[in-house]
Amino acid sequence: MFSFSNRVRTEGRDALSMNTMNHNVAVGKYLVSPLTKRLDDGRYAASVSIRSGRGSGTHDRVMRFTPLFCCNASAATYATEQGLSWVHGRAS
Repeated sequence: MFSFSNRVRTEGRDALSMNTMNHNVAVGKYLVSPLTKRLDDGRYAASVSIRSGRGSGTHDRVMRFTPLFCCNASAATYATEQGLSWVHGRAS
């Protein structure tokens, strides 16, 4: 699963590999946060964080998806749709 950011030290300088957080969507007690990451080949990977609860009772489910996308927007849309589908499935 992706972390929000990983900072590594390379030859005296920081290299930052970061996922892009896109627009969060609040649905009832859930917060759906799509994440995208640009890969070395220029394509984008998608994942989504679904958070519920508060404080020490917070639960964060992160799902990583296998399809790769040609642009950040497509990856973010896919992640959002999958996260919302999971939330709506829980409500049914």
